[in-house]
Parts: sequence; structure tokens; C-alpha cells
Amino acid sequence: MKSNVVLIGFMGTGKTAVGQVLARWLHRPLIEVDVLVVKMADKSIPDIFRDGGEIYFRELEIAAVKQAAAGEKQVVACGGGVVLNTINIERLRGTGVIINLTAAPQVILKRTAVAGGARPLLNVAQPLARINELKKFRQPFYDWAADITVNTSKLSIETVAGKIIDRLKNYAGFNL
Repeated sequence: MKSNVVLIGFMGTGKTAVGQVLARWLHRPLIEVDVLVVKMADKSIPDIFRDGGEIYFRELEIAAVKQAAAGEKQVVACGGGVVLNTINIERLRGTGVIINLTAAPQVILKRTAVAGGARPLLNVAQPLARINELKKFRQPFYDWAADITVNTSKLSIETVAGKIIDRLKNYAGFNL
């Protein structure tokens, strides 16, 4: 029986915000994979990318996912690239239902612009073009990993969380 709610999706789709609401409504802890990575490295994500590059970040992410997937009855919010390594998805799938949050590229750009440089992969001259490029590459991975998909583009955080809970109530093999 699976007991974790796992949120995946591209950056800016609402994984952390929705995860916070789900954790509160379901009375479960929120585990953020990126927060675990930061603790492991004892430095910020931009500093991890600057000092060790994306490969080093992904190595830390694998360790963080292993730790997160070992828990029960929690909400796990993953970084946008967690799907790039199949071992991450297999581990998360073993204990949780995987919810893919999606959003339109323009919505993602607007949401991530608030971060002001905290998104290393978008520190480029044409961030919208980069979003489109990354989304095109990653979409098959998100589709493969997802048990449930919710488009967050035009929905409030609470509405997204409510849709997820409604879908989980009818999901076979999940312990709500």
C-alpha cells in the first residue's frame, strides 16, 4: 500500500506551494527534495550548480530522493529535474502516488521570475526559450512517471490541492 503523495513537474508549476497545502490538509509532513539537497551540501542550489555543476547536483538529488522515498504518510515535493534519473522515479513510485503538476511556459516564466536568479537553469538571455527547450525534453519523462496529472496554469493553489485529494480518494492501492 502506498502512502506518500509525490509532486513532480517542471519548475514553477507549484510543487512547493501545493505541497504545503496538501501537507496541512492531510496532516502529513512536507519533505522537499531540494531542501534535503541543500542540507546535504551545506550550500544553496545556485552555489551547488556554480561549484559542482548540474551533475554534482543530480548526484545529491539521488541521495535526497532515496531518503525521502523511505518515509511514509508524507507529501514529497521534488525538484523539476528529478525525473531525469529513472532510479529516482522507481524509488518514489515504490511508496507513493506520483502527481505531475504542469503549467504553460508563459505561466512558468512569470512564476519563476519572482525567484530573481534562484533558478540556475534559467539564468540565460532568453528564459522563455530555455523553458520551452527544457519542457520539450523533459515532458516524456514527466508523462512516464505520472500516475495523475493536474494543470495548475489557471487554478489557485487550494483548487489544485483539492483536485489532487479528490483523485487520490479513488486511486487504488493508496492509503489516504
